[in-house]
Amino acid sequence: MTAHQLASRKLGADGPRVSGIGLGCMGMSDAYGHADEAESIATIHAALDEGITLLDTGDFYGSGQNELLIAEALRGRSRQSVQLSVKFGAFRDPAGGFGLYDARPGAVKNFLTYSLRRLRTDYIDIYRPARLDPNVPIEDTVGAIAEMVKAGYVRHIGLSEVSADTISRAHAVHPVCDLQIEYSLLTRGIEAEILPACRELGIGITAYGVLSRGLISGHWSAARSEKGRDFRPMNPRFSGDNLTHNLGLVEKLRDIANRKGCSVAQLAIAWVLAQGADIIPLVGARRRERLAESLGALEVTLSDADLAELARAIPRDAVAGARYAPAQMAMLDSEKAMVRA
Repeated sequence: MTAHQLASRKLGADGPRVSGIGLGCMGMSDAYGHADEAESIATIHAALDEGITLLDTGDFYGSGQNELLIAEALRGRSRQSVQLSVKFGAFRDPAGGFGLYDARPGAVKNFLTYSLRRLRTDYIDIYRPARLDPNVPIEDTVGAIAEMVKAGYVRHIGLSEVSADTISRAHAVHPVCDLQIEYSLLTRGIEAEILPACRELGIGITAYGVLSRGLISGHWSAARSEKGRDFRPMNPRFSGDNLTHNLGLVEKLRDIANRKGCSVAQLAIAWVLAQGADIIPLVGARRRERLAESLGALEVTLSDADLAELARAIPRDAVAGARYAPAQMAMLDSEKAMVRA
């Protein structure tokens, strides 16, 4: 793999300094169909060797399997050289389905205990509820994590998919280092209220879905299908007329990428990188070849003219279809705020 200049970025005013691109590990155990464990571990090793220090997971990814995978990949590596970002709170059933979210203070400590054991570590660098629990004040959830910070089991507190109001309330209890939320050329709802609120409070953004779950990777097609549990065919953006429309947007990106001498994926990641030094893209590469392609985005420089052309090619509301199916959308505190905006 070719070496890249992977500069670090500060994760919020109170957070750690991390690699300018992070590795999202969900697809190595869940959601996107079959993944090869040996190749996944090799991809994590390649990422670390390239200078990626931020690894993102959730205790419910593969019902704990993703944490075990990361622990195996980190065997023999320096723990201090890696920042582990962990989400918690989602319930799973034996068939792999999702249920409720639980962010009660007692649940926080219980989930953390199991994550520490599976990851074979004494602390989590950034710990965050995966969603807002509508039955638990965010102050109670963050207060419980703050107790774990004081006890040394957690280094920093993060949030995920919450509104500007929730962010402000949480930050008043304990400094929040970052918000993890979907952000890409196709998903830009945070720009109205959430991103400005984070910047006012000194909270960083770890952006997931920077390739819209592969939709704007340049590798997706209408004929593509995955074996195993891949939720994307059930996602509105990957279905029917929505997919046809969205793949048309990808072709606009492909035209620009061809003229820039880069891939569609590299162009899309470079766009996120260009949105501010307080934003860290998470790339969901499951294979070394895809990781190498993603890191190639670091070599792509976007001028003001390039950014203006991308804005014309992909207007803010150009995408067809919601981010998730209706039941999942209803769980997003962040999305409710975007609808109001």
